[in-house]
Amino acid sequence: MLSETEDLAASFLVIFLVLSCLLEMYFSYVHDRHLYEKRDTWNNVYLMGLAFFINLGTKAFTLVVLDFCYQFRLFEISNIWLYWVVLVLAQDLLYWCLHTSGHYVRLFWAMHVTHHSSPLFNLTTGFRSTVFEPLYRVFFYLPLAFMGFTAVDIILAYLVTQLYGNMVHTQTVKKLHPVLEYILVTPSHHRVHHASNVRYLDKNMGMILIIWDRMFGTFQEEIPEEKIVYGLTHQPEDTGPVNIVFHEFRALAADMKKAPGIKNKIRYMFCPPGWSHDGSTQIASVMQQELLKADHSKALSDKMV
Repeated sequence: MLSETEDLAASFLVIFLVLSCLLEMYFSYVHDRHLYEKRDTWNNVYLMGLAFFINLGTKAFTLVVLDFCYQFRLFEISNIWLYWVVLVLAQDLLYWCLHTSGHYVRLFWAMHVTHHSSPLFNLTTGFRSTVFEPLYRVFFYLPLAFMGFTAVDIILAYLVTQLYGNMVHTQTVKKLHPVLEYILVTPSHHRVHHASNVRYLDKNMGMILIIWDRMFGTFQEEIPEEKIVYGLTHQPEDTGPVNIVFHEFRALAADMKKAPGIKNKIRYMFCPPGWSHDGSTQIASVMQQELLKADHSKALSDKMV
């Protein structure tokens, strides 16, 4: 029953996304938007394929771990409506934690960086998966099993939230109603998330709800006056399929090799991307503080003129 239900949900997810991508491609072609590029799209599909096979290979492990933890559940929710509402909300919060770790811990960033490596932004960008995430994702969702949610329901909820998460990878949908913009992760919010602009780095981590980012200080609204530049702050020169997956691992290994002492080597692994033992590079939050100071100085200067 688990396999049939999960496979049906996954099939619907794939079919819906493919049709949506084809529609957006047609829109881009008709309106000469240049949202798609052949090599980039094939890289997205390739990365989705890698993630699919790793997901398949870790499926049994994921189920065993979740089922094991479910035996020690602390409570159960009998009301079916409340059950699913709490499951989706709790999973969305835990996804925020998972996603945030991918931006603030460099070891996880080395795995997550593939999702941000495209200089384009379209529905197939959602296919550009964090390839190795299935190897550790289950550990972030263990609290759901302890809360009395079954493995099959956790997986089904994850597939549904993934469907929504993929659909916000688009430039064709502008800002929505202010109420929706305040509550949900919208295409506007996720465009910010995929930007390499200093102001936008490490912002809007949510999958469905943007309220987590508003609560935890990682929210940033899309500013019409600031054109978004998609991709990484330092794009890899080699955009081949292997380098897309492993380039940040190589950079991390190189930084650890040159770092003096075991403490600094470990800090390279677990500090945010951009941290350096000699201060030669900066983390995003430091660059954003400097940008805010510059904005403030400019505002004062303009006011005095």
